Amino acid sequence: MNLNLTGKTALVCGASQGLGAAVAQELALLGANIVGLSRNGDKLSQLTNRLANNGSQQHTFIIADTSKTDDVKHAVGAYLAAGNTIHILVNNTGGPPAGPLLNTPATEMETAFRSHLVTSHTLVQLVAEGMKNAGYGRIVNIVSTSVKQPINGLGISNTVRAAVANWAKTLANELGGFGITVNNVLPGFTNTSRLAYLFAKQAESGQTTVDDILQRSVAQIPAGRLGEPEEFGAAVAFLCSPAASYINGINLPVDGGRLGGL
Repeated sequence: MNLNLTGKTALVCGASQGLGAAVAQELALLGANIVGLSRNGDKLSQLTNRLANNGSQQHTFIIADTSKTDDVKHAVGAYLAAGNTIHILVNNTGGPPAGPLLNTPATEMETAFRSHLVTSHTLVQLVAEGMKNAGYGRIVNIVSTSVKQPINGLGISNTVRAAVANWAKTLANELGGFGITVNNVLPGFTNTSRLAYLFAKQAESGQTTVDDILQRSVAQIPAGRLGEPEEFGAAVAFLCSPAASYINGINLPVDGGRLGGL
């Protein structure tokens, strides 16, 4: 099985922590050069220093906020204009605020669509030509199991993630003939700060404890535990590898079996 990403460069959004950092680490283990992107330069610098490096890998980072599409376009465009090629794009950004959809201000919906869809679309437009010329491209979008089963209390996320999933499927059809795959990976309950935030919100609204929410959540998972970020990162890294060249346009849950349907 060919998992070797030596000579390939991966742009990983939201790489400063959580799932994004885990994805960057797993891709680096397969030999990829990593370009981390987030708004936190200090954390990106720390990540770059601890990434695996076989001696020939070159890791760097770009500071930009995915909610500011023009800033991202300028920063990544400058990187590409310097003669660099992105072979792998991992679209990932922090989840929208939790809460009922009916109570959500339209401005928050607009912000979420910009961060999760408009910026991702802009990045694909920037990197697609280089992928075509290289004859190799992997676009992976980190979304949510809500694509298959909406999650109560995550109204904005349910709405935006569904839009991203259909956008990605459309791109998979358009780009597949160029050796470029487009797939979505759906994290379940994974041990990250985002999950801790969501559990705290649920505990507050349900007048219970975080530990109670944790126990009830784990009870829904056939694997009997939370997932770890590196397990999720490994799934994404596989989809980015040469071995996954015929996997295109799918939604891959990494949730320990929690989803009730196929």
